[in-house]
Amino acid sequence: MLKIEKLTKMYGDKAAVKDLDLHIAPGEIYGFIGHNGAGKTTTLKSVAGILKFDSGTITVCGKSIVDDPVECKRHMAYIPDNPDLYEFMTGIKYLNFVADVYGVSAADRQERIRKYSEALELTGSLAQGVSEYSHGMKQKLAVIGALIHEPDLILLDEPFVGLDPLASHTLKQIMRDICDRGGAIFFSTHVLEVAEKLCDKVAIIKNGQLVRSGTMDEVRGDTSLEEVFLELK
Repeated sequence: MLKIEKLTKMYGDKAAVKDLDLHIAPGEIYGFIGHNGAGKTTTLKSVAGILKFDSGTITVCGKSIVDDPVECKRHMAYIPDNPDLYEFMTGIKYLNFVADVYGVSAADRQERIRKYSEALELTGSLAQGVSEYSHGMKQKLAVIGALIHEPDLILLDEPFVGLDPLASHTLKQIMRDICDRGGAIFFSTHVLEVAEKLCDKVAIIKNGQLVRSGTMDEVRGDTSLEEVFLELK
C-alpha cells in the first residue's frame, strides 16, 4: 500500500528525516511516534505530495508520488493536525466541493456524507459556515471530507487533538473499519495509550531517524510502549 524507502529531507544542513524506511500493508493501522520536531509531520507531508524531499522513494499503491502524484492522490487522503478549510463555505458546500474534486457520484456522496456526519454528530451543523466551526468541528469536517472518496490510504497528523471523547472513539472505529475492508492508516500521535490499543504496528522516530518499528509486541517487548518511548528520550 505505502512504501517509503531511504527518505531524506534536508533543511539547510539539518536532516529533518534521514534514510527512513517504512512499509505499510493493506489492513494495517500504523502509528508514527516521536517527540516534537522528530520528523513525523515532514514524513507525512512528503507522502502526501505536499513537501518535496531530497532523496529516496515513496510509492502509494505501486505509483511514485514524484512521477505520478495525481494518481497517488486519487488513492489517499491527508488530514493535517490543524485543518485549513475554506471558511467562506458552509460545511455541506465544502464536502460537495471535495466530492467534485474526486468525481464522486451524487448518490455515493449523499450516502457517505449522511453516514459519517451522523457518526460524528455533525449533521446539524453542515448548513453553518465553516468560519463558525470550533476546532473540533473543523476536525470532524476534515475527516468526512477525507473519507468521501473512500481512499485506500489515509494519512493523519495527530488526529485526536481537539476531538471530544465520543468523536475520538467514533474515529477509532472508522479507522478500524477502513482497515478491515483492506485500506491502510498511517498516523502520528503523542497519545501513547491510543497507539498501544489501536495500532497493528508502530514506528518510533528520533531526530529524523527510525529507531524502532514493527508489531506492537515486537516494539514494546515485556514493557509498555510508554516505557520504550521514554527510554529513547
